Amino acid sequence: MFAKRPKPLLSFPKQQLSNPHFFFSAHTTLHSPLSSLPPRPSINQTKQAHAQIIVSGLAANASFTGHLLASLALSSSTPFAYSLSIFQTIQYPSLFASNNMIRCLAKSESPRESVVLYSCILGRNLIPNNHTYTFLLQACSKALAICEGAQVHTHVVKLGFCEDVFVRNALIHLYSACCRVECSKRVFEENGHCRDVVTWNSMLAGFVRDGRIGDAEKVFDEMPERDVISWSTMIMGYVQNGQLEEGLECFKEMREKGLRPNEAILVTVLSASAQMGLLENGRLAHSIVDSLNFPMTISLGTALVDMYAKCGCIEQSKLLFHNMPQRDISSWNAMICGLASHGLGKEALALFERFIDEGFHPVSVTFIGVLNACSRAGLVNEGRHYFKLMTEKYDIELEMEHYGCMVDLLSRAGFVDEAVELIEKMQAPPDPVLWATLLGACKIHGSVELGEKIGNKLIQLDPTYDGHYVQLASIYAKARKWEDVVRVRRLMVEQNTNKVAGWSLIEAQGRVHQFVAGDREHERSLEIYNMLETIGTRIAEAGYSPKISSVLHDIGEEEKENVVKEHSERLAIAYGMLVTKVGDCIRIVKNLRVCEDCHEASKMISKVFDREIIVRDYSRFHHFKEGKSLLAAAVVADARSTLCPPSLQTLLEDVPELGILIKVPEVGSRSMM
Repeated sequence: MFAKRPKPLLSFPKQQLSNPHFFFSAHTTLHSPLSSLPPRPSINQTKQAHAQIIVSGLAANASFTGHLLASLALSSSTPFAYSLSIFQTIQYPSLFASNNMIRCLAKSESPRESVVLYSCILGRNLIPNNHTYTFLLQACSKALAICEGAQVHTHVVKLGFCEDVFVRNALIHLYSACCRVECSKRVFEENGHCRDVVTWNSMLAGFVRDGRIGDAEKVFDEMPERDVISWSTMIMGYVQNGQLEEGLECFKEMREKGLRPNEAILVTVLSASAQMGLLENGRLAHSIVDSLNFPMTISLGTALVDMYAKCGCIEQSKLLFHNMPQRDISSWNAMICGLASHGLGKEALALFERFIDEGFHPVSVTFIGVLNACSRAGLVNEGRHYFKLMTEKYDIELEMEHYGCMVDLLSRAGFVDEAVELIEKMQAPPDPVLWATLLGACKIHGSVELGEKIGNKLIQLDPTYDGHYVQLASIYAKARKWEDVVRVRRLMVEQNTNKVAGWSLIEAQGRVHQFVAGDREHERSLEIYNMLETIGTRIAEAGYSPKISSVLHDIGEEEKENVVKEHSERLAIAYGMLVTKVGDCIRIVKNLRVCEDCHEASKMISKVFDREIIVRDYSRFHHFKEGKSLLAAAVVADARSTLCPPSLQTLLEDVPELGILIKVPEVGSRSMM
C-alpha cells in the first residue's frame, strides 16, 4: 500500500484485527483508578493507575486498557516499549485503542511505526475516523515522512475527511514540517470556511519556518483571531530572520493588547535585546518574568544570562548564572562566552574547569568561548593547550571559528608566522576571515610587506568585499604611504564596492538612537555638537591628544582631527551626556571596531566627566572608567602571567583591534520606540 513501507517493530496477532466482534466503545463509563488521573498525567501516575487496575483484576478489560493508552498518549513523554506492551495485551483492540496507540507512537522515537499499525488496521477492515488521521499525520510530521504522509492525504480525500478542521490542521503542519509550504498553502486555501485559530497558526508557522516573513505578515494581519501562539510565532519569525526591531515592535504591540506572554516569547525578546545590545528592552522582559512569577527554567535563565552579558552587565549575568536552580550545557556556554567577550579570560577558563569537574562534556561552542577567552586575554600558552585538548581528548572536529580564535590569539601576540603556518596546515580551504585577521595583525605590528601580500590575496579571493580594501588602505595610511592609499581606494571604486558606513546606537528615554560619522540629522543635532565641543575642550585640557595615523586621507592634521572627532561613537557619547543623569553609565553599540583615537578619547571622557562608558563593538566590550580601559587592564594582568614576545607590550597599548565573534546586526531605522 505504501511506497516505502518501514520494517515493522510491531507484531499484531491476526485474531486481534480480524474478529468482527472485538470493538469496544470509546465512551465506556469508568469507575477505576483512571478516573482520578489529572488531564495530563505523568508516566509514574499512569503506571500507578495501571498497577491498581491489575490488582483489581481488570487487566483483561479491553476498555480499561484502551483508556490506559489514552492516558499514556496525553503524557509529556511516552515510552515506546511500555505503550506497545499494553497494546499487545488487548486481544481485540478497538478503534479507540488503536487510535491512542497511533498517538503514542507519534510521540515516541519511532513515529513511522504508526504507519505500520495503520496499514495493518486497513488490511483487517477497521474503518479509520478523523482522530486516526489526525494522529497519523502528526506521526508523519515528526518522522518527516512526506511520501507516506502524501499517501495518507489521498486516503483523507477518499474517505471524505477534507473538511475536518483537525485533519486539515495536521495536513498543513505535515507539509510545512517537510518544507512543502506551497502544499500547506494549498490545503489552507481550500475550504476557507473550515478554519480555526490553529489552522491560521499552522500556516503562519509554515511561512516563518520557510523564511517567508512577508507572507507570514499577510497571514498574521488577516487572522480573525489571534492567541498567544500567533504572537509568539510572529515575534520568533522576525527575530530568527534577523528583523530584530520588528520583533520587538511586535512584542510591544502584543503587550498593548493586554495579552500575557509565554516563556517562548520572553526568551525570543531577550535574544533580540541581547543581539542588539538593548539593555532597557532586556530589563523590561526581565521585569515581566518577575512580575508574572515565571519559574526560572533553564531556557529562561540562560536567555537572561546571555542578554545581560551581551548588554555589558557582566556582573548581573554572573549573579543570575550562579543563582540558576538548574543549568545545562547551553547555560555554561553562555556564561563562558560572556566572560570571554568582556576580556575576563582567567574567569572564563576557571569556569570551564568547574564545568568539566561537574561532569559536563564540552562541545564545539564551549571551545569557541574558551579560545576566545584566551585570545581576548593574551593567554597564548593556554590557548595552545586547549586547542590541542579539544581534538586529542574530546575528539571535537575543528571548525573555522576555532581556527579563527587561534589565529586571532597568535597574531595579536606577535606570533604571526605561527598563525600563517596554522592556516596553511588546515585541511579545509581557509575562510577569508582568517586572512583578514592576519591582515589586521599586520596593521598592529606595522608589517607593511606581509600586509600588502595578504591584502592583495584577500582582494583576489573576494573583490567585492570592502573591508579588505579598507584594512589594506589603513596599513598604508599608518605607514604614510598616501599614493598606495589612493591606489587601493581607486581600485575599491572600480570594483563597485564602498566602505560599509560605521554606526553607533544608544538606547535612551525609551528609544534607540542611531548615529553615523558626521551625522547632523538627529533632532537634537545642534545640542549634540555643542556638547561635542565642550567634551573636546575639557579632555584637551586634561592632556588628550588625537591619534590620527589611521585616517585614510592625505589631508592636514587639523582636518584629520575633525574627522575623528565626529566618529559615530563620539556623537552617541555626546548624546548620552545630554540625556542621562550625572554619574549614569553610558552604553554604546557599534557595528565596526572602535578606532584607536576614539578608544583614547573615551578613556579621557570617563575620567574628566566621571562617567562609566561601555562600548560594544563587533568584536568585544570596552569598559572605560576613571580614565582607564578595564579590558586593557585585564589583558595586561593576564599577559604578565604567560610567555609572550616583547612586542605584546606594544600591542597591549593598542587594545581596540580586530575580532571575529560578536556580530551586531544592522539597524534599519534611525530610532525605535
